[in-house]
Amino acid sequence: MFLVAGFSAFAIFLGIAAIGFLFLMVSFVFGEVFGHGDFGGHDADLHSDAGDAHGGVSIFSTRVVSVFVTAFGGFGAIGIQMGYRIEISTGIGLAGGLVFGTIIYLFASFLFSQQASSDVRLGELLGRTAQVSVAIPKGGLGQVRCTLGESVVDKIARAQDGGEIPANTSVKVEAVVGETLLVRRAD
Repeated sequence: MFLVAGFSAFAIFLGIAAIGFLFLMVSFVFGEVFGHGDFGGHDADLHSDAGDAHGGVSIFSTRVVSVFVTAFGGFGAIGIQMGYRIEISTGIGLAGGLVFGTIIYLFASFLFSQQASSDVRLGELLGRTAQVSVAIPKGGLGQVRCTLGESVVDKIARAQDGGEIPANTSVKVEAVVGETLLVRRAD
């Protein structure tokens, strides 16, 4: 049996599996606290204004790497226990690590693809028809309600011409100033 500084190959593979499992548990507990726990911040900037955000889960996600290391150590230990040489056990460990790492990567990618956002950017409201829900007084502010996809958005609004617009009037969003919509009566 192979010994390194007093440890058997079986113990070394089990140690690798234990380190991977410990790292996996730490990433589950603290991953959300410390930037999702991914190397290089690949999953952190999901809502980039430029639209060039990363398109999914990274293969270097701590969870994927942790599962790979845990499976590598576990399958390597199984290979040693079954009587295979270290080279063969290492190959078994690599194969097991790749299989389980790939499964976790594919599962995380599936979950990532199922995410939806209910964020509505004000620019998306331009040109849309809305309903005045709180009357807009002359020179003052009121409120409009606009449907955007499956979302209903209520926003502060002002008449573009400074005039009065009563409640339940259809209006068109002409411009956005800060968080306020400038509207005019719909034709």
